[in-house]
Amino acid sequence: MAGLPAPRLPGRHLALALAVATGRALSEEWRASRPYRWVTGGPRPDGFGIQARDYRPADRDTGEAILAGAFVLAGQSLAVGVRGDPWDRPSPSRGFAEALHRFDWLPHLIATGPEGAAEALRLVLEWRRLFGKWNSFAWAPQVMARRVYNLACAGPLLAARASEAETAQLAADLARQARDLLFPGDVAESAQRSVAAAVAGAALRGPAGRKLLARALTRLSRALDVSVLPDGGHATRRADLALDLLFDLQTLDDALIQKGQAAPDAVQRAIDRLAAGVRFATLADGALATFHGGRPRTAPYVAAARAQDETGDRPTPTELGGVQRLDSRGLQVMVDVAPPPAGPWSQTAAVQPLGVEVLVAGHRLISGTGRALAGGATVEVGDAGLGRFLSGFAGRALGARLVDCDAAVDVQRHEAPEALWLDLAHHGWMRRHGLMHQRRLYLDLRAGELRGEDRLTPTAKAQGPDGRHFVPYTVRFPLAPGVRALVSQDRRSVLLRVEGVSDGWILRNDALDIVVEPLARRGRPGSQLVMTGQRRADSGARVRWKLAPARQPSDEARGS
Repeated sequence: MAGLPAPRLPGRHLALALAVATGRALSEEWRASRPYRWVTGGPRPDGFGIQARDYRPADRDTGEAILAGAFVLAGQSLAVGVRGDPWDRPSPSRGFAEALHRFDWLPHLIATGPEGAAEALRLVLEWRRLFGKWNSFAWAPQVMARRVYNLACAGPLLAARASEAETAQLAADLARQARDLLFPGDVAESAQRSVAAAVAGAALRGPAGRKLLARALTRLSRALDVSVLPDGGHATRRADLALDLLFDLQTLDDALIQKGQAAPDAVQRAIDRLAAGVRFATLADGALATFHGGRPRTAPYVAAARAQDETGDRPTPTELGGVQRLDSRGLQVMVDVAPPPAGPWSQTAAVQPLGVEVLVAGHRLISGTGRALAGGATVEVGDAGLGRFLSGFAGRALGARLVDCDAAVDVQRHEAPEALWLDLAHHGWMRRHGLMHQRRLYLDLRAGELRGEDRLTPTAKAQGPDGRHFVPYTVRFPLAPGVRALVSQDRRSVLLRVEGVSDGWILRNDALDIVVEPLARRGRPGSQLVMTGQRRADSGARVRWKLAPARQPSDEARGS
């Protein structure tokens, strides 16, 4: 029947995983072979030409630390000593190792001046000696794409301190790695790989650079059509990936201008769309919304990309990339109103339908975390969750993508002179419990309050014999880092205080019970508000809550 979810066949991802794993093994064997190195090794470029500009802000302090003998990457550090070698010792984590081989340190080191550029050249040449032929980890496409981009931007500065032979080696290595990026691979990485190869082609001089640039631009135009949504969202629904792709395209556009060449229409169109998406996702604190595993980035990092936006201060749309936005003078609310991304785009997707992010007075108050339903500011029914992430052999072959998630969403937006509100519903609980989660969010513009109502509404399935069972439900609000919560004695309100802000906020509710529970957020301690209850499926449930500025003495609250 129309509208029913497709049957879930056990092991249906295994065939695809086998095909992908087999293809990847054959690909790596071919890419590691001498004939392939010969194919990608020519023609050799004539050194470096234009200086490609990376608009990302460099951190001089990080570069100074490297000169002093310490690499700080991916939140961890490795002491190697002055002019030490990070390549001949184990990294503290896989994330650190990836950042190291991506050359994430390179722009920071060069930002320190001539001494940093000289040290950068030494480290790059030492990497070439150990890993320059091929290595399955160092030459993984997602690692190599960033290395190629960073090398392309730094190439002329390194060449200025290198011998003629070293410059020829650097240029030839960059060309070979960039050509390798154009080898067929994961569609979700195609735009990142192609734009890095294009920047490399623009930076290299001679026929080899021009040929590489032409190939990369053709591949990039196709990749952007599937990576960038028409409204400016990224296919992963992550604002930080949209921002990073925007940075890369801005660099490419500037490099092409330096060469006297117009960027393809697909590139210009993607820049305009991504700029709109980043504007929409930039919150009152200057950082980004963080749905589906996205990172907020820092306000200066976001501002560096927006500074290149030539469209000016256009009106902010109310919805973009599956996110609705509600704004008032003191409150800002972002709401996830679309199903999670699917297939290869769901490697970091979160199963948190109708989840919210809330800022008060320009500070984050409520913000989801992680991928699981329990980490989102939404409602959970039972304990089975929504969907699952591939693991085992299938997960290794296809990545930890999201599967078996039926989370279709209905959205209605209403606007009045003194109020904005959303009527939302998602269907994820219908298959298992016969319930529909309906969420109303009402932003009172005059009072500066956010009122919410979460309903679990029985459908026809819940009215039959299957609906007589009791189901527990939970409404969660993960609190942003630095937010403290105090529960009142009657457990009907919670005082919320943001670190560094004198005024507090009160969350009132009519749940059966509310507690403050610990919450781990990327290794940092935190907390979340948890409202719980239990009802028969055929009777449904309702929880009402209101977030408003604190207007009573805080001694009514006690610690929890």
